[in-house]
Amino acid sequence: MSTVHAILATISDRPGMLYGLTKVLADHEANIRYVDMHASGDHAEVYLEFSVEDGAGGVIENLRAVPGVTRLEETPSFSKIYGKRIIIMGGGAQVGQVALGAISEADRHNIRGERISVDTIPLVGEQDLAAAVRAVTRLPRVKLLVLAGSLMGGAITGAVEEIRKNGVYVISLNMAGSVPDAADLVVSDPIQAGVMAVMAIADTAKFDLIRQQKRKY
Repeated sequence: MSTVHAILATISDRPGMLYGLTKVLADHEANIRYVDMHASGDHAEVYLEFSVEDGAGGVIENLRAVPGVTRLEETPSFSKIYGKRIIIMGGGAQVGQVALGAISEADRHNIRGERISVDTIPLVGEQDLAAAVRAVTRLPRVKLLVLAGSLMGGAITGAVEEIRKNGVYVISLNMAGSVPDAADLVVSDPIQAGVMAVMAIADTAKFDLIRQQKRKY
């Protein structure tokens, strides 16, 4: 049975370094699950998550031996640290109220062993919001999006329909426009919307969003 491992490596910022790391993983038939890279001066930090059938000891040692690797350590994966993610976007006042409910509810579940994190972005404008909604599927570990505002429709509605097809749940505040009709669930109170968002993805909650789809509260 394959297990997921994560490493954080400091490497020289030069061509071919990422290839050197991924070649080691390919030689060990490891499956890369996630990659993140940040450059700073002459060095860069690479975070990799991978799964492998056998133990990761040999993989780690071979990764350390890649020329240009100055430091490498095994670290807990993002899913173990930050867990599932909820994204809240829209008008600042509404986003803040949704976040209040979501953070308070996430705290209850995280104390009991869950890992749920909440990210927010105050954002206005149809095209900017539509682009941000579509980008949600490119973010790791996102399970649910809450759209908080007074008026959303048009291109935003199309973006909502796209990400729902890719498995991301969408909760909308009860607002003007066509977005509420496209969302999985519509909630009038922003604090309650945040609470229900967390309950919808928490394994420690008894709330099934599938059974609530297309309802309004």
